Amino acid sequence: MKKEEICIIQGNEACVKGAVRAGCRFFAGYPITPASEIAERMAVEMPLCGGNFLQMEDEIGSIAAVIGATWGGVKACTATSGPGFSLMQENIGYAVETETPCVIINVMRGGPSTGQPTVSSQQDVMQARYGSHGDYEMIVLCPSSVQDCYELTVKAFNLAEKFRNPVVVLSDEIVGHTREILRIPEQIDVWERQRPTAAPEDYKPYRPEPSGLLDGMPSFGQGYRLLVDGQLHDETGNRKGADTKISGELQRRLCRKITDHADELEDVRTAFIDDAKVLVVAYGSVARSALSAVQLGRKNDCKVGFFHPRILWPFPEKALQKLLNGVSRIIVPEMNIGKVCREVERLAPGIDVVSLAKVGGELHTPQEIFEAFQNIE
Repeated sequence: MKKEEICIIQGNEACVKGAVRAGCRFFAGYPITPASEIAERMAVEMPLCGGNFLQMEDEIGSIAAVIGATWGGVKACTATSGPGFSLMQENIGYAVETETPCVIINVMRGGPSTGQPTVSSQQDVMQARYGSHGDYEMIVLCPSSVQDCYELTVKAFNLAEKFRNPVVVLSDEIVGHTREILRIPEQIDVWERQRPTAAPEDYKPYRPEPSGLLDGMPSFGQGYRLLVDGQLHDETGNRKGADTKISGELQRRLCRKITDHADELEDVRTAFIDDAKVLVVAYGSVARSALSAVQLGRKNDCKVGFFHPRILWPFPEKALQKLLNGVSRIIVPEMNIGKVCREVERLAPGIDVVSLAKVGGELHTPQEIFEAFQNIE
């Protein structure tokens, strides 16, 4: 048993520690600011734990290599920022359709295009959810601290294995480059790769269990018949794109295997909510300023509460709606044009939802958020 480890490191480095602890043994990536420290540390850590590191020619090759390594039998991940994440989208869709578990760490920066390589943003929140074409659902975790980077990277690998889906750790430049205390516990829960319960001769790679999830995951070379193809398919993996019934059933199941388990995927932090008349909803680095603003508000007798989703997609609808009784206004600060705010508006009809959008690369100050709610009765 390992003893608790305490260190002061960057959020990007904490992602690496979390990935290694979760069992990642393959990393493929291409250097890009502000995520490059992840690849740099992986180049050191992978050989030390018996894994493999590859610097690829681009981000398209990186995610393709990760998918291949996963079917080769290992847990795998990559890391990038906005422009590279855009290049990965087609293969992310391929990973969804083939139900390939893998982890993509996106350390967000300002866009569009090459944008602002050295400053932060939260402009990729919708791309992380629906960046590839077609109907599907994603699991997206959003750290706001170095501790979160570690914990949520471990969780991302666990969820990827359980749900047989790519999972995104949606960090940002501020979180990725912040140095603060990380506490690594003696024990953590790690979801190991599950072999199918069915015998090889009876196994169908895409036959779902009653839960909508698949029966484990074999790798090539273990004696199972595997067909991994990007076209819509039946339970054996054979192409059925022209069969509207089979194709439709697969598309619906790929969505439902996430949405039907939304309650299980809920991960939120709250504070000061019992008597709140104003609620601040914030995620990622902005959650740091938002909590400070709420604490300042409480010192000034403002009845304000704090709602912080660590899993952003699927959005924690039930958790938010439970808190809305007595709330007259919701403030949503985010470093984009106002995106998650629209999700909150959908869930809070009749409540005044205020988008505190900020672009250009500057984090909200606690005072800015405080001023948005301090005069609310």
